[in-house]
Amino acid sequence: MSFLLSVRDLKKHFPVLGGAFRKVVGHVRAVDGVSFGLQEGECLGLVGESGSGKTTVGRCILRAIEPTSGQVLFRVGEETVDVRGLPPRELKELRRHMQMIFQDPYSSLNPRMTVLDIIGEPLLVHGMRRRREREERVRELLDQVGLKPQHLRRYPHAFSGGQRQRIGIARALALHPKLIVADEPVSALDVSVQAQVLNLLAELQERLGLTYLFIAHNLGVVRHICDRVAVMYVGRVVELTAVDRLFATPKHPYTEALLSAVPVPEPGRRRERVLLTGEVADPSNPPSGCHFHPRCRYAEAQCREGVPELREVAPGHFARCLLAERLSLGGLPS
Repeated sequence: MSFLLSVRDLKKHFPVLGGAFRKVVGHVRAVDGVSFGLQEGECLGLVGESGSGKTTVGRCILRAIEPTSGQVLFRVGEETVDVRGLPPRELKELRRHMQMIFQDPYSSLNPRMTVLDIIGEPLLVHGMRRRREREERVRELLDQVGLKPQHLRRYPHAFSGGQRQRIGIARALALHPKLIVADEPVSALDVSVQAQVLNLLAELQERLGLTYLFIAHNLGVVRHICDRVAVMYVGRVVELTAVDRLFATPKHPYTEALLSAVPVPEPGRRRERVLLTGEVADPSNPPSGCHFHPRCRYAEAQCREGVPELREVAPGHFARCLLAERLSLGGLPS
């Protein structure tokens, strides 16, 4: 199978400094061996608790931060390149094809720049020197994201949160990218505005043939927009499958716990809530065996010793659990 993006055993370890001489005494394994593929035109959701490594994965893919090891393979035309090994000049050229939508629409826009300059900056950096040409492209982008031409000369403070995020989306689209890493693009917005932005992203994907890596912690949002879902826990993918299959028949106890927290819009209906005990594992000193076993209600002796691999436990359904085939876990109705 040919992927637009293929991530193989990606790791990002941050050094922990200690002592009088600030020597390296350990590492925080923020991303610890993540692998997945992303087909062209697909939307893959990356979900998990805060601190699970979702955003770090996205930034490593774009090389906003340097990965410790692993491969990030991206297809450009007939050629596949390893993003990790590219020199600065080639990386700059590749950035035309890979862009990011940031989580906070308030801090991701320069308050001293107009909308024209914010959206036009990628065009200027990549060689579009004529201001009139840039302005025409920016007007086109504003129309695509539902903003008006008269917004061109305004500054970010004049817009609502939803409008600011639309400006961020327009900036990401400026160079006709193939892949967009959307880092929780609606989590800072009001619920009523979230639906509008999600519908916009879905419409743009269909119209422009975009591919999304959609980072989120809200499973309701993921269910609405994604084709497949990868669930992360302490720097590792613990489950990966199609979104409908994940919600109906989860194969990892951590996924079951996440799904049990999703509200069901049916008055009077009650579901068993899976309450996790203990704290999230420390990525600088994770437990032996399965990282999730101290919080898992199904854990057995082998879970404390054996290190589970991400394996196919059903057709197209991957899980990092030694007991996956034996467990019958609760999902959500369609």
